[in-house]
Amino acid sequence: MSYVLPNLPYEYNALEPFFDKETMKIHHTKHHQNYVNNTNSILKKTVFSSLSIEELMSIFNEIELENKTALQNNAGGHINHSFFWKSLKIGTFLPEILKIEIEKKFGSIDVFKEKFERIAINHFGSGWIWLVNQNGVLSIVSTSNQDSPLMGVKISKTYGYPIIGLDVWEHAYYLKYQNRRIDYVKSFWNVINWEEACNRLQNQ
Repeated sequence: MSYVLPNLPYEYNALEPFFDKETMKIHHTKHHQNYVNNTNSILKKTVFSSLSIEELMSIFNEIELENKTALQNNAGGHINHSFFWKSLKIGTFLPEILKIEIEKKFGSIDVFKEKFERIAINHFGSGWIWLVNQNGVLSIVSTSNQDSPLMGVKISKTYGYPIIGLDVWEHAYYLKYQNRRIDYVKSFWNVINWEEACNRLQNQ
C-alpha cells in the first residue's frame, strides 16, 4: 500500500480570512505531500508497507527499523495532517453532546478554550495541541514535532484518541500571522469543525 495525499474537503480559500489561501495551499501540497512521499519511501519493501496509517500508529511502539525516527516524523505528519484538514470548517456549531462532555471536564467552554490556548502558546517549538479522549476522560495534551497521541506514551509522551487537534508548527501560520502564534490559535475557534469533533467522540 502506498499512502496518498488526501484531497481537502473544501477549497484552499474556504477558511478565509482566518486561515489564508496561500498558507493552506503550501501546507497541503508541499508539507503534507512531503510527509506522504517520505513515509512511502521509508516503508517500501518492509513488512509494514501494507498497513493503513491507523494500523501503523497502533503498533508504532513495536516497530523496529533503522530509520524509525524518520518514520515517526513523516508517518506522524501524514496522519496528523489528514486529521487536521477534516477538523476545519467555517460555520459549524458545538453539538450538545460534546458541549456536555467538555463542561463536565473543564467547567465551561470558555475555561476549556483558555486552557487549550495557554498550552498552545506555551508549547516550545513545533508540535500539536490536542483534545483527546483518555479512556472516557477528556484531556488537553501536546506532542512535539509530528508525534501523535495514537503512538502511545513511550513514543509521544502521552496517549488518547484525538478529538480536536491544532498544528502549531510555524509553517501552519507564519505567512499570515508571522510570530503571533496567539492570534493564530485564537483564530482556530472560527474554523474548528465542531460536528466532526463530536463524531469522533461518539464513533471512536
